[in-house]
Amino acid sequence: MESELELDLPVGTATKSPYDVTEDVVGLKTLFVNVFFIGTPGVGNSWVLVDTGLAGYAGQIKKKAEELFGVGTQPDAIILTHGHADHTGTLKTLLNDWDVPVYAHRLELPYLQGKSSYPPPDPAIGGGAMAYMSWVFPIGPSDFGDRIKSIAENGTFPELPDWRAIHTPGHAPGHISLFRDKDRTLLAGDAFVTTNQNAMTAVATQREEFHGPPAYFTCDWEAAKKSVLKLNNLNPLAAGTGHGVSVRGLDLELGLNRLAHDFETRSIPSADGRYVKQPAVTDENGIVDMPPPTSFQVARTIAWSALAGLTLYVLWSGRRLINGK
Repeated sequence: MESELELDLPVGTATKSPYDVTEDVVGLKTLFVNVFFIGTPGVGNSWVLVDTGLAGYAGQIKKKAEELFGVGTQPDAIILTHGHADHTGTLKTLLNDWDVPVYAHRLELPYLQGKSSYPPPDPAIGGGAMAYMSWVFPIGPSDFGDRIKSIAENGTFPELPDWRAIHTPGHAPGHISLFRDKDRTLLAGDAFVTTNQNAMTAVATQREEFHGPPAYFTCDWEAAKKSVLKLNNLNPLAAGTGHGVSVRGLDLELGLNRLAHDFETRSIPSADGRYVKQPAVTDENGIVDMPPPTSFQVARTIAWSALAGLTLYVLWSGRRLINGK
């Protein structure tokens, strides 16, 4: 995992991070999910925030923004790649201080305006502890009311003229990625990621490896595959993703090409998953129909066992420290 140095640096000269994409696209990891600041660092410069990370990280996001753009700064807008809780966790807190527009795809609006929950997670997909524990993850609905605005049909933003939104569904019905054509910079969201988000060890170490979207929350695998192919066809030169480190150059070209070519074997851990053979059906109002749930009793048992084991380890480690051993 990256080291973070607390240094008193001039505004706009924050230390480089493995989550930074370019000089003007800076990443910040909130536990296991990334947010991005788009804008040239410097006091008073305009910028846009992409996603808002996990709940409890509003302070860190504001601190990073002030390192980049000056004290009291606020974005021109917030853009959501999708509305899952790990990407919108600080949104309510940030909007208490920032009176700015929030953009999302129209197919995400029902989950962000209180109309519908997301299709439930699929612990039966397997692949690691994160997947097994996903049945406890929140699915909404969240209600941000009219603070959420629909992205224009042509994918453009008045606050971000060089960028365009690309609809990349699969992980979520209205999932979008952001692309800047002039230098082929991509913010993929969770359309693909650069760590195995299903496995706790990979999440902890942030080992770079290309995967499709986090499997436990992906409700349409055919759409997810098409989205990866669409992004690969853009031939991006630098990319930031919702989970994992940023990548660029030959590493990005080879990794994304391989993922697009071998999507099924690299991205879908189990044929027994709820949405593998039949996707959830959704529309502008939310869920229309879903395949029947698969049993996740085994997943639940494994998750509780892992949690119990972690608890015992923490208690044992604490006792050793107390006893001076």
